Amino acid sequence: MEPAELRRAVEAARATAVELGLRVDDVVVVHDSDRVALRLLPCDVLARVAPPGQLADSAFEVEVARRLAAVDAPVGGLDPRVEPRVYVRDGFAVSLWIYYAPVAAEITPAAYADVLMRQHAALRRVELDAPHFTDRAARALREVTDRERSPDLSDADRDLLARTLGEVSAAIGADRSRDQLLHGEPHEGNLLATERGPLFVDLATCCRGPVEFDLAHAPDGVAEHYAGADPDLFHRCRAVDWAMFAAWRWRRADQMPDRDRWRTEGLALVRASLDRRGVG
Repeated sequence: MEPAELRRAVEAARATAVELGLRVDDVVVVHDSDRVALRLLPCDVLARVAPPGQLADSAFEVEVARRLAAVDAPVGGLDPRVEPRVYVRDGFAVSLWIYYAPVAAEITPAAYADVLMRQHAALRRVELDAPHFTDRAARALREVTDRERSPDLSDADRDLLARTLGEVSAAIGADRSRDQLLHGEPHEGNLLATERGPLFVDLATCCRGPVEFDLAHAPDGVAEHYAGADPDLFHRCRAVDWAMFAAWRWRRADQMPDRDRWRTEGLALVRASLDRRGVG
């Protein structure tokens, strides 16, 4: 967030928590992107604050968390001291979560696969309307095909991303027999090592698709430990995943740190994934 917007987001979180009877003497920024995560002290709450326009996404995330908690899924929970919902203050959507102190425990590929399998099993027990992952690919495709939004893309790279986000994504989505609810982005940044064991966070990306789409976000080696995963489908999903990532980096308005490096790296990883399944 821009500095002025971040200050407003911090105040929105602080005021919301205080109004709910929680003591807040200090606020620590844990993560700052389009949404921010703030640790409120001494009540020790993690506040997730989204800007105006993301209320629906925040409400969806809270609903996913509520339903997964009911089936004992390995996910970070909402703070039990307040009503589990989104609070709106100064236009910001504020949700309050349990803060988990990080522990220095390594999550091995086998352990990662195990917790992801448990997450998928829990998601199969949840009834929830969620978009298909191809909807996200379609949004990224619009960024690629609009030259005004992505003016720096070369014709060859634009064609690579367009084919991957269009044709490869459509081919995966044509067979819905393996689809189920997914986390959506279970990468390393969204799996916390805690005293309760590994827990997934950032649930707003929940979508439908094959489990291989989730595996495509996991670190190298995890898919090898996930029973029943289709290697060919995994590499196709990984190509789409990296194509979406690259599409966002090539937007004119993208502000990700070290963007130029990630632009090049993203394209290279798309090609590598396509080559591994023999279609690139």
